[in-house]
Order: sequence, then structure tokens, then C-alpha cells
Amino acid sequence: MAVSLRKGQKVELTKGNPSLKKILIGLGWDTNKYDGGSDFDLDAAAFLLAGNGKVTSDDDFVFYNNLKHKGGSVEHMGDNLTGAGEGDDEEIKIDLEKVPANIEKIDFTVTIYDADARKQTFGQVSNAYIRVVDDTTQQELIRYDLGEDFSVETAVVVGEIYRHNGEWKFNAIGSGWSGGLAALGRNYGVNV
Repeated sequence: MAVSLRKGQKVELTKGNPSLKKILIGLGWDTNKYDGGSDFDLDAAAFLLAGNGKVTSDDDFVFYNNLKHKGGSVEHMGDNLTGAGEGDDEEIKIDLEKVPANIEKIDFTVTIYDADARKQTFGQVSNAYIRVVDDTTQQELIRYDLGEDFSVETAVVVGEIYRHNGEWKFNAIGSGWSGGLAALGRNYGVNV
């Protein structure tokens, strides 16, 4: 049974589960009805970060235009342009053994594409979640439901995995940002 987390909670991933080598990060959401005339296009991304909280190069930013990290440790499974249907809207696979040694954490984000022009915010998004699945057994290990804490934000750092004493842990972040993907990218050191 999956562990259900609240904002700010941290939980062990590999300690006590040494066979865990490959995980799937599933991200999902629904959009509320609104009369803006544009469809919502939410995009998941992963930022592979060194100890200073920054990418070491633009290659450490995995998203819809860079689906696979150069070393093969992180792979985005494709852009869902509508978010329609049940289950995960976008997924990112992580091979924990292939994550470069200089990467201390991987942050998972969701942004609204062209949010300012479409006048869209996370205040119009509901049922957002992140889940961590053992990609070998397909067992859901962790789930974090974000709740309805957002209003004007156009980007959210949903959660992260990070190394601690040689083991991987998960942190439920749920932190909203204005400025969308460009603002997040600049924060993480990506050349936007």
C-alpha cells in the first residue's frame, strides 16, 4: 500500500528497499471548467540538480523538448497536450543507478503552457498529484495529493527525490511559482 504524504513530508525510498532501482514518477491533474476559450496544456519536467541546487548544463533539464537525459537516467514519456482521461497525465522514468554521481536531487515540476496569454493559473487546476511507482513491480510506493492551495501560480514544484547518506528519499514540496517554465528554468540555472 502506498504511503500518502502531506506537504513538506519526507520519506525513504531505497533504505529498507535495496531492490528498488527503477521508479516511475506519475503526475496527474484535472482542470476546472472556465470560459477562457483555450485548452489547458500542463507540462511535467524534471531538473537534475547538483549540490548548489542548479543544473550542471541545459542537458539536466528533461521536458517535452528534451525527453531523455544524455546518460539515460531520466526519461520523460511524452507530452500530453490535453490532460484528458484517467490516471497519470504525464510520466517520467528514473533509473536510480544511472543518475550521475554529481546529481544530488531531481525536482519534478508542472507548468501551464502559455499560461499568461491564455489567462490560466493553477487556481483552475484540481486533483493534482504526484506518485512514485516501483517501475519493476508496478507497485505504487508514495502518493502526494497537492490540494487546492494555489490561485495565481503558473508553475508548481511538486516534489523531489534526493540523496541522503547514500540512499534516495522523496520530499513532497508543493511550492507554487509565478512566471511559468521560464521562471523555474532560470531559478535552476537553465539558459532560458
